[in-house]
Amino acid sequence: QLQLVESGGGLVQPGGSLRLSCIASGFNLNNYAIGWFRQAPGKEREGVSCISRFLNFVKGRFTISRDNAKNTVYLQMNDLKPEDTAVYYCAAGRGCSGGVCYNIITQGGQGTQVTVSS
Repeated sequence: QLQLVESGGGLVQPGGSLRLSCIASGFNLNNYAIGWFRQAPGKEREGVSCISRFLNFVKGRFTISRDNAKNTVYLQMNDLKPEDTAVYYCAAGRGCSGGVCYNIITQGGQGTQVTVSS
């Protein structure tokens, strides 16, 4: 069974940092592109970052990386802002385009809540 589990969210003050983790079971993350998405209340889900088998995507304050030995993908988020508040999900897919994972095969179910507030 292909499964992804997100963790690492929490409450942080503006300007703070968090590192989210996406741990895979049942398959090798290294064989897929992995993307992070987020969804804030009342808003559509949006792509945040994506890492293919060959390339990372760095978008301003966010950096995505892999640890193949741990079958885990991380999202390092720095200088967080209140507008970053959302539930963050990870997904495995066939590739990345413009920092967004496409042809998704599986995604995490619960997500991890990130709240940026003073």
